Amino acid sequence: MRIRHLLPTSASFRSKLHDDRTAALLGIALGVAFIICFVTGLVSHLIQHPKPWFPWPAAPRDLYRVVTATHAVTGFACIPLLAAKLWTVYPKLWQPLKFANAARAVERLSLIPLVGGSLFLIVGGIDDAMYIYVNPFTFTPTHYLAAWITMGALIIHIAAKRVTTLQAIRRRAAPVHAPQPAEKTPTSTAPVAVPVSASVPGEGDSDAQRRRFLITVGVAAGIIGVNFLAANVSPLHRLALLPSRRSDVGTQGLPVQTQATAAGVVERSTGPGYRLRVVGLVSNPMELDIDDLLARVSHTAVLPISCVQGWSVGATWRGIRVRDLLREAGVTDFTEVIVRSIQTTTKPKRMFGRARLNPSHALHPDTLLATEVNGERLHLDHGYPVRLIAPNNPGIMQTKWVEELWVR
Repeated sequence: MRIRHLLPTSASFRSKLHDDRTAALLGIALGVAFIICFVTGLVSHLIQHPKPWFPWPAAPRDLYRVVTATHAVTGFACIPLLAAKLWTVYPKLWQPLKFANAARAVERLSLIPLVGGSLFLIVGGIDDAMYIYVNPFTFTPTHYLAAWITMGALIIHIAAKRVTTLQAIRRRAAPVHAPQPAEKTPTSTAPVAVPVSASVPGEGDSDAQRRRFLITVGVAAGIIGVNFLAANVSPLHRLALLPSRRSDVGTQGLPVQTQATAAGVVERSTGPGYRLRVVGLVSNPMELDIDDLLARVSHTAVLPISCVQGWSVGATWRGIRVRDLLREAGVTDFTEVIVRSIQTTTKPKRMFGRARLNPSHALHPDTLLATEVNGERLHLDHGYPVRLIAPNNPGIMQTKWVEELWVR
């Protein structure tokens, strides 16, 4: 009993904003942001882990750039939305768990994965975008799994609360203290006329307070989203206060995700024994040294490189068209080209040391094995002597330190 007296009661939460209408409006905004973030994240996952039924095109060139920026911006915008939503519904967390029926029990229990999953996704996303690697789990698979669990709980929650939400939106919030009808006196039998348009005391103040609160939350979400977007849009770079890395800061004007020393490629990529091989379904297997590659450089393309963490930057690349190498190797028909890197350390090689090119990308005229960027020979940290750069692909699939094209 003593512990129970220490817990908050409904009287502990005196703000008029702890009502169904405020919670419904915030829930809709948060639900829309979560759905956009989930869909763009799912698209990014499918691009990185190709499926036969999801052929990702090479055009438009900047589509993936928009996808990953939208995912990051909506994810950051969810921070104030989720905080405001949890604050609004917080009093209900102290209500006794009375399961009137199975549907009510499922709805209340779904809050555990919904709230827990939402917090896990947002905190994990912030850590990854800010390069704060304290999560003991591998980010990509845990983030992906948590997203499905959270979305499943969100669907259950929406289905269970749809009636309450619609009712809260359609009507004004109930007043805290409803006026009592006037008592009739023995000396008067005439009814007391009450104007139809008379407002309930305190209701106007409550609506104004709600509007101010929601506007504040919306402005906060906008500021956070714009600040992260500013990392990728040149005119807004001075506003990029939140991200730890701007897209225009780094070696040769490009961020470096993995350095050559950490990847363990320095000796092999700079030594005289380096060779690029074109093998697999080819009639003329090829093995080219650096001089052979430089002799084949013939094409320039302006392409963005876009990271799954949200940043992206455009650059001018020069190198050898992949389709020209395939034609020289006698390739006539293929399903995909596996681009393999020398990289063997720091990251799982199956994720960071190779990329898959479907025919749309492999045969695109701007898909290059680049030897130069922005008029300079590639820096070792950017993939010297040669790296892949293709339109509309994640940066994680723009493989550096390429040593093999395996045609299948």
